[in-house]
Amino acid sequence: MQPLIIGVAGGTGSGKSTVARKVAESVSGASVAFLEMDAYYRNYAHLPPVERRRLNWDHPDRLDIDHFVRHLEALRRREAIEKPVYDFVTHTRSAATVAVAPADVIVTDGILLFVDERVRDACDVKVYVDADADVRLVRRIRRDMAKRGRPLNEILDQYLSTVRPMHLQFVEPAKRYADVIIPDGGHNAVAVDLLVGHIQRRLAPPNA
Repeated sequence: MQPLIIGVAGGTGSGKSTVARKVAESVSGASVAFLEMDAYYRNYAHLPPVERRRLNWDHPDRLDIDHFVRHLEALRRREAIEKPVYDFVTHTRSAATVAVAPADVIVTDGILLFVDERVRDACDVKVYVDADADVRLVRRIRRDMAKRGRPLNEILDQYLSTVRPMHLQFVEPAKRYADVIIPDGGHNAVAVDLLVGHIQRRLAPPNA
């Protein structure tokens, strides 16, 4: 049986990673693998650090979507892959990779997950995690300062110049492709429970 691929999209700081993790933790009796779209940013090591920081990281062109699709298709065939590792502090791809073994359920997430038709077609269940813009901004500030060592002024400049415009141009319009829309992200326990129930039914044997 082919694995079930669950795609979780949503704006930056919406809580999509929390939803993806809760779904994975709640799926019983099946193996689960993660494939974060964020790992597939193109490698810009050839550019000086100053120029790397100026790139529009929220545009689909920054992602190596072809590579991402090939790995999704390989996991669909139950083939192992070597997932790239991206360093968000230096904006470069690491020489290291992470082995991802085939699994019954593949959970993938990313802000631009539903922008490319090939990715949408590969997902059996498409989930969009929604949250208010101010909540998403606060969460992004906390994450970037704590995990990526970025100063507040740089985070706000990036948000106003690229994050918000790209959200309006690409992320928000892709919500129409979702099978399920979850307001309030991972804090919406009712919606997450309903989603998990649907997934469990999809995984159940035909005559169960």
